Amino acid sequence: MRCIVPIATIRTGFPTKFGIPRQSGLVPELKGTIVFNPEYRNPDALRGLEGFSHIWLIWEFSEAVREDWSPTVRPPRLGGNTRLGVFATRSPFRPNPIGLSCVRLDSIDLSTPDGPVLRISGADLMDGTPIYDIKPYIPYTDCQPDATSGFTGTVSMHRLNVIIPDSLASKTKPQTLEALRGILAEDPRPRYQDDPDREYGFDFEGYSVKFKVPDPDTLTVTEIMRNR
Repeated sequence: MRCIVPIATIRTGFPTKFGIPRQSGLVPELKGTIVFNPEYRNPDALRGLEGFSHIWLIWEFSEAVREDWSPTVRPPRLGGNTRLGVFATRSPFRPNPIGLSCVRLDSIDLSTPDGPVLRISGADLMDGTPIYDIKPYIPYTDCQPDATSGFTGTVSMHRLNVIIPDSLASKTKPQTLEALRGILAEDPRPRYQDDPDREYGFDFEGYSVKFKVPDPDTLTVTEIMRNR
């Protein structure tokens, strides 16, 4: 039996898991680059892909690999207190740690030092995540307008008002700042944490970012510092 192996890795601005959007497409400003492993750097493998606006990424939850598995998990969207069957969720803790993301294909660059690469946006992956396969998103089969959303439809989508003082905003590039606003608006805190005085932090695009959520509707950035 042939074992599946990674064909590529993705480069993103997230060196750790904290801050990554919980689903792909939630923050379209997020950019990423798919770099193929040497044996798959063949431009012929990408022939025709330029005709698609979106692609599916099949990847590994490389930071959630475990020897065992649990039939139930606690989805963050339900506050981390309610258990559901693992196959009714998108939890990273699965029998096989495989993820699935739909992202926009911005461009294909065939001439780079790393061979052909894919420029994408809207990714929800950590930097260095192994990619197992890439498939085109086909609207007439992949889009199901009458699909039901299970427990996810019972939880309201709530975006925060993000306040970044001018003195901090000026420390980043406009593109980085725009993506950062999108990340923070989705509230990267664990759902079960709601301490208005606690300061949270994560790294993004080479910056250390810290913030507080003083009330249910507002997030305030308290620090943006360039990592050394």
